[in-house]
Amino acid sequence: MRARPPPRGFGGSPRSARVGEQLHRELSRLLVRGLKDPRLTGLVTITGVDLSPDLREGKIYYSVFGEPAVRESTGEGLAAAAGFLAREAARALHLRVVPTLRFTLDESIERGARIERLLREVQEAEKKAGEEPE
Repeated sequence: MRARPPPRGFGGSPRSARVGEQLHRELSRLLVRGLKDPRLTGLVTITGVDLSPDLREGKIYYSVFGEPAVRESTGEGLAAAAGFLAREAARALHLRVVPTLRFTLDESIERGARIERLLREVQEAEKKAGEEPE
């Protein structure tokens, strides 16, 4: 059995974590299949799902590859499609209750890339400083 990361927000139960993993896979599948919303133009990745213990509320973390305008329009498109996505996922997972989904942009990947870029710049500056005669 693999170790699960701790839930981000709701402090859920093992059941909500298990259903959250299934919901994560199902939402990813639905997004790959495609939605007919013109606002969903960027590459969307579901990075995490937190469900409340009663499975009525879900916080969906996503990342988008693209410009800030693309990220904004994708967020609007996901918010508009939340009801459809929740209904389809609940149907596929045989859930009695259709959870209310709230989509939240996960900026951790972008922050990690920014930190990596800054570290690379510092290393290059140190190399240049070491090469210069004193």
